[in-house]
Amino acid sequence: PTAVVRGERLCLRTMLLRRLYSGGVPPRLRILRSHTHDPLFNLATEEWIFRSMTPDCHLLFLWRNHNTVVIGRNQNPWKECHVQQMEKDGVVLARRRSGGGAVFQDLGNTCFTFMSPIDSYSKASNSEILLRAVRALGVQDAQSKGRNDLVVGERKFSGSAFKITRDRAFHHGTLMLQVDMSKLPKYLNPNKAKLQSKGVSSVQARVVNLTELVPSLTHDNLSEEIMKQFQEFYGGKVSAIEDLDHSVLTADPVLRSYYDELADWKWRFGETPVFTHNLETRFDWGIMDIFVDTRKGRIESATVYSDSLFPEFIDQTREALIGATYDIPGMRSSMQLLREKHSQDPEMLARIDQLEEWIVTHI
Repeated sequence: PTAVVRGERLCLRTMLLRRLYSGGVPPRLRILRSHTHDPLFNLATEEWIFRSMTPDCHLLFLWRNHNTVVIGRNQNPWKECHVQQMEKDGVVLARRRSGGGAVFQDLGNTCFTFMSPIDSYSKASNSEILLRAVRALGVQDAQSKGRNDLVVGERKFSGSAFKITRDRAFHHGTLMLQVDMSKLPKYLNPNKAKLQSKGVSSVQARVVNLTELVPSLTHDNLSEEIMKQFQEFYGGKVSAIEDLDHSVLTADPVLRSYYDELADWKWRFGETPVFTHNLETRFDWGIMDIFVDTRKGRIESATVYSDSLFPEFIDQTREALIGATYDIPGMRSSMQLLREKHSQDPEMLARIDQLEEWIVTHI
């Protein structure tokens, strides 16, 4: 085998894949392409593909998201992300159903999804399709490295994740075309212990945008080349590319249900594990030291320590926080409860204004 040249190995692999199908007929292929940058739609489409489509073919789905942070199923958005800055800048928070860490995506990412029948799935085949595409567009030194990554030299331009069930295999990831690296520290809050354990000091030192290597690369020409290589690799041809946008939601109630579920605040924020947050500051009227225990995105209990001369106000603050959603609207609603109790006291209303702006700045 070591004497077989690379091109011959690929031809042999293609022949073997075809033989998995009766009569040597090439496998059926499907290509889906999203025309919306809505991350909730695109993630819902992935769920739709994985959970609802019959795995009787090789399927390719191409898409990309507008400014988005995608977190894993069991992650805490308030620890992983700068939620307030995201809300200010209109960056969407999405929670995927699978595990893993938080990632930032923008229109500089081309996202791909492969699904195959379990008996003909090959991660190496999917990677080879992607490598053929980027090489055809001028990135000649692109290689596969390790289990998940595509690289040029030591710099990564693609990462992947995988899911396998009884009858299907799922492989998805991103290709970095022109990601705005300056936004990563603006919206992500990486765990310092994780960075230290990996011994890394700079994301930019470990990754590369493909447009640094081939400036003419775009999402459109890369997508076209991936679709071409996908069909050539399997020796088949799709009858038509299936173009998707929000109109599909009204036509397919199953996809709509996935979309509504992923868009729900309870899923994106309310699935957060139990955590405790401590906020402390000094106002001219006293120290406020607040501890809140949050479960499923709501404050379950609160303790407030203070040297303020208004003990009743401190108790009212604690009571107002309990049950509030742990986000800016929830904090503002709890402070409004306080205002209603002190509507005739201008000095106390001024203190509540100060307290509110501090809290919403620090949650």
